[in-house]
Amino acid sequence: MTPRAYRCSDITACLSIFDSNVPTYFAPQERGDFERFLQEHAAQCAFQVIEVEGQVVACGGLWNCGGGRASFCWGMVERGRHRQGLGRALAVARLHQAAADPSIRRITLSTSQHTQGFYAGLGFRVVRVVADGHGAGIDAVEMERVL
Repeated sequence: MTPRAYRCSDITACLSIFDSNVPTYFAPQERGDFERFLQEHAAQCAFQVIEVEGQVVACGGLWNCGGGRASFCWGMVERGRHRQGLGRALAVARLHQAAADPSIRRITLSTSQHTQGFYAGLGFRVVRVVADGHGAGIDAVEMERVL
Protein backbone atom coordinates (compact mmCIF):
# COMPACT_ATOMS: atom_id res chain seq x y z
CA MET A 1 0.00 0.00 0.00
CA THR A 2 2.86 2.37 -0.70
CA PRO A 3 1.81 5.35 -2.82
CA ARG A 4 3.72 6.11 -6.00
CA ALA A 5 3.74 9.16 -8.25
CA TYR A 6 0.81 9.55 -10.66
CA ARG A 7 1.56 8.87 -14.33
CA CYS A 8 -0.48 10.11 -17.30
CA SER A 9 -1.35 6.48 -18.04
CA ASP A 10 -3.25 6.36 -14.71
CA ILE A 11 -5.98 8.77 -15.86
CA THR A 12 -8.52 6.10 -16.82
CA ALA A 13 -8.08 4.26 -13.53
CA CYS A 14 -8.41 7.47 -11.51
CA LEU A 15 -11.57 8.46 -13.38
CA SER A 16 -12.97 4.99 -12.70
CA ILE A 17 -12.26 5.47 -8.98
CA PHE A 18 -14.09 8.80 -9.12
CA ASP A 19 -17.06 7.19 -10.92
CA SER A 20 -17.27 4.46 -8.28
CA ASN A 21 -17.82 7.15 -5.62
CA VAL A 22 -20.65 9.02 -7.39
CA PRO A 23 -23.16 10.14 -6.12
CA THR A 24 -22.43 9.59 -2.41
CA TYR A 25 -18.97 11.14 -2.21
CA PHE A 26 -18.76 13.18 -5.42
CA ALA A 27 -21.38 14.93 -7.52
CA PRO A 28 -21.49 13.86 -11.19
CA GLN A 29 -20.77 17.43 -12.33
CA GLU A 30 -17.39 17.35 -10.53
CA ARG A 31 -16.01 14.74 -12.97
CA GLY A 32 -14.96 17.31 -15.58
CA ASP A 33 -13.06 19.29 -12.94
CA PHE A 34 -11.27 16.13 -11.80
CA GLU A 35 -10.38 15.14 -15.36
CA ARG A 36 -8.97 18.63 -16.06
CA PHE A 37 -7.02 18.46 -12.81
CA LEU A 38 -5.47 15.14 -13.84
CA GLN A 39 -4.53 16.47 -17.27
CA GLU A 40 -3.23 19.87 -16.19
CA HIS A 41 -2.28 19.98 -12.50
CA ALA A 42 -1.61 16.50 -11.10
CA ALA A 43 2.17 16.79 -11.41
CA GLN A 44 2.41 20.12 -9.57
CA CYS A 45 0.20 18.74 -6.77
CA ALA A 46 2.42 15.71 -6.17
CA PHE A 47 -0.55 13.51 -7.06
CA GLN A 48 -0.09 9.91 -5.95
CA VAL A 49 -1.79 6.58 -6.53
CA ILE A 50 -1.87 3.30 -4.65
CA GLU A 51 -1.85 0.02 -6.56
CA VAL A 52 -3.06 -3.35 -5.35
CA GLU A 53 -2.02 -6.30 -7.50
CA GLY A 54 -1.09 -3.93 -10.33
CA GLN A 55 -4.42 -2.07 -10.30
CA VAL A 56 -4.73 1.60 -9.27
CA VAL A 57 -7.28 1.66 -6.43
CA ALA A 58 -6.68 5.00 -4.66
CA CYS A 59 -5.37 8.46 -5.52
CA GLY A 60 -4.84 11.88 -4.00
CA GLY A 61 -2.55 14.89 -3.96
CA LEU A 62 -1.04 17.62 -1.84
CA TRP A 63 -0.97 21.14 -3.27
CA ASN A 64 1.45 23.62 -1.73
CA CYS A 65 -0.64 26.80 -1.72
CA GLY A 66 2.16 29.02 -0.39
CA GLY A 67 2.00 31.19 2.69
CA GLY A 68 2.66 28.20 4.94
CA ARG A 69 -0.42 26.32 3.74
CA ALA A 70 -0.94 23.14 1.73
CA SER A 71 -4.16 21.44 0.74
CA PHE A 72 -5.19 17.84 0.23
CA CYS A 73 -6.76 17.54 -3.20
CA TRP A 74 -8.89 14.91 -4.92
CA GLY A 75 -8.32 12.08 -2.45
CA MET A 76 -10.38 8.96 -3.11
CA VAL A 77 -10.46 5.18 -2.87
CA GLU A 78 -12.30 2.78 -5.17
CA ARG A 79 -15.74 2.35 -3.59
CA GLY A 80 -15.49 -1.44 -3.24
CA ARG A 81 -12.22 -1.06 -1.33
CA HIS A 82 -13.36 1.39 1.36
CA ARG A 83 -12.46 0.45 4.93
CA GLN A 84 -9.36 -1.51 3.94
CA GLY A 85 -6.79 1.05 5.11
CA LEU A 86 -6.07 2.49 1.66
CA GLY A 87 -7.44 5.96 2.42
CA ARG A 88 -5.51 6.07 5.66
CA ALA A 89 -2.28 5.01 3.93
CA LEU A 90 -2.76 7.70 1.30
CA ALA A 91 -3.60 10.41 3.86
CA VAL A 92 -0.66 9.49 6.10
CA ALA A 93 1.71 9.59 3.10
CA ARG A 94 0.48 13.09 2.27
CA LEU A 95 0.81 14.19 5.90
CA HIS A 96 4.42 12.95 5.92
CA GLN A 97 5.05 14.74 2.64
CA ALA A 98 3.74 17.99 4.15
CA ALA A 99 5.71 17.54 7.38
CA ALA A 100 8.92 17.10 5.35
CA ASP A 101 8.47 20.56 3.83
CA PRO A 102 9.42 23.22 6.42
CA SER A 103 7.47 25.86 4.52
CA ILE A 104 4.18 24.07 5.27
CA ARG A 105 2.62 24.80 8.65
CA ARG A 106 -1.06 24.08 8.01
CA ILE A 107 -2.98 21.61 5.83
CA THR A 108 -6.52 22.29 4.65
CA LEU A 109 -9.05 20.17 2.81
CA SER A 110 -12.63 20.25 1.66
CA THR A 111 -14.49 17.00 2.16
CA SER A 112 -18.08 15.94 2.75
CA GLN A 113 -20.14 15.03 5.78
CA HIS A 114 -19.56 11.38 4.82
CA THR A 115 -15.79 11.53 5.38
CA GLN A 116 -15.30 14.31 7.90
CA GLY A 117 -15.05 11.73 10.71
CA PHE A 118 -12.23 9.95 8.89
CA TYR A 119 -10.23 13.19 8.65
CA ALA A 120 -11.09 14.17 12.23
CA GLY A 121 -9.43 10.89 13.26
CA LEU A 122 -6.26 12.14 11.53
CA GLY A 123 -6.24 15.38 13.54
CA PHE A 124 -8.19 17.68 11.23
CA ARG A 125 -10.81 20.00 12.69
CA VAL A 126 -13.88 21.47 11.01
CA VAL A 127 -13.60 25.19 10.27
CA ARG A 128 -16.70 25.65 8.09
CA VAL A 129 -19.61 23.70 6.60
CA VAL A 130 -21.45 24.77 3.44
CA ALA A 131 -24.69 22.87 2.91
CA ASP A 132 -24.77 21.26 -0.56
CA GLY A 133 -21.39 22.88 -1.25
CA HIS A 134 -20.18 19.99 -3.42
CA GLY A 135 -23.58 19.18 -4.92
CA ALA A 136 -27.09 18.23 -3.88
CA GLY A 137 -26.86 16.34 -0.60
CA ILE A 138 -23.06 16.65 -0.41
CA ASP A 139 -22.01 19.31 2.08
CA ALA A 140 -18.62 21.00 1.76
CA VAL A 141 -16.90 20.41 5.08
CA GLU A 142 -13.76 22.52 5.23
CA MET A 143 -11.16 21.21 7.66
CA GLU A 144 -7.61 22.03 8.71
CA ARG A 145 -4.73 20.55 10.64
CA VAL A 146 -1.81 22.50 12.06
CA LEU A 147 1.55 20.77 11.75
